[in-house]
Amino acid sequence: MAEVQDIDGLSFEQALSELERIVGQLESGQAPLEESIALYERGAHLKAHCEGRLEQARLKVEKIVVSPGGGVASEPASFE
Repeated sequence: MAEVQDIDGLSFEQALSELERIVGQLESGQAPLEESIALYERGAHLKAHCEGRLEQARLKVEKIVVSPGGGVASEPASFE
């Protein structure tokens, strides 16, 4: 599970960059079978992480409201 824990600390951009690199490696067909399986598994974790980060961002944007005075206010969103 150490690999999943290190993914949890990545920003969306870092995770997406690594996922793109993994996809490139897999598409090239140059990695041996066992390595390809490990890359695919890490890629699946990275994809899930990116999807989670995007959902957090979507929820945060949904919390932004316009106040009666015309100003924009942001309600704190919980992502737990």
